[in-house]
Amino acid sequence: MIEETAQIDAGVIGVGNMGRHHARVYNELPDVELVGVYDVDYEQASRVAEKNGTQPRELDELLDRVDVVSIAVPTQYHSEIAKQCIEQGVHLLIEKPFVEHHDQGKELLAMADRNEVVIQVGHIERFNPAIIALRDIVSDLDIISVNARRLGPPLERHMNDSVVKDLMIHDIDILFWIVDEPVASVATFDSDEAYTTANFEFEDGTVASLTASRVTQRKVRELTITAHSCQVVVDYIDQSVEIYRHSLPEYIEENGDVRYRHESIVERPMVDNAEPLKSELSSFLESVRTGNRPHVTGEDGLRALEYVTTIERLADGDENEERTQ
Repeated sequence: MIEETAQIDAGVIGVGNMGRHHARVYNELPDVELVGVYDVDYEQASRVAEKNGTQPRELDELLDRVDVVSIAVPTQYHSEIAKQCIEQGVHLLIEKPFVEHHDQGKELLAMADRNEVVIQVGHIERFNPAIIALRDIVSDLDIISVNARRLGPPLERHMNDSVVKDLMIHDIDILFWIVDEPVASVATFDSDEAYTTANFEFEDGTVASLTASRVTQRKVRELTITAHSCQVVVDYIDQSVEIYRHSLPEYIEENGDVRYRHESIVERPMVDNAEPLKSELSSFLESVRTGNRPHVTGEDGLRALEYVTTIERLADGDENEERTQ
């Protein structure tokens, strides 16, 4: 734990597609000093460092100087680098997926507990303003089903992670945040490397369908919750929430003609305008300062990874359903 008023010295390990934004945000946050960045591509590290008023550093040197780091390297290096951070007593935010293998994550959590190090996993959609607005809504709902679509065109860059590990993992994490019940079964449909649908059934009867695609020409990031009293639609891109309430049909007379009308009642809760990454890193730093449990824990990251692994296995094998009861 760091004193509430003390400056936090931060660093970023891996400043590619996502890590460079971590560097920018640390540089913008109050009471935080970005003391350096590290990347195996020294030229990239130098460019990001110069843009953010800091220095490219070797990994050992960086860990000697920082209180916290973001780890934004390819997934296969997460465990190795996280171990070095924990051994140095450095608190870490590690981008999703938490680790490659479940056992690696369990080992990191045990190490972090022994060394009193905070680990937060970078499931950034938890900090989307629309999801933050949803927190006060879902607690009052008797949920029947959840449907999530995360679709987009083919990537212009090479991606080692599957569409499940890269995209669907966001919606798996949000699903478990919404439905806090044991999973009864998981099934996959329409599965290949670039398009997968997974269906969940929970022990309380709630069902969910998640679809992730890298072959859909229109970018979609949408979550729909159906409850007995309403339907809630979240657009992650527009950062909006719409609640469709039940309404009564009626017959109206216009100029002697009788017409049928059934209008939906739509509520649009206020959604704050905030950058999800800035909210995520601010939450991480608050946990470091206070010692409170992170908003997205290592255990959360492991649970999402567990079902990513299950869905990938079902998609690759002859079976298409697994019962967990």
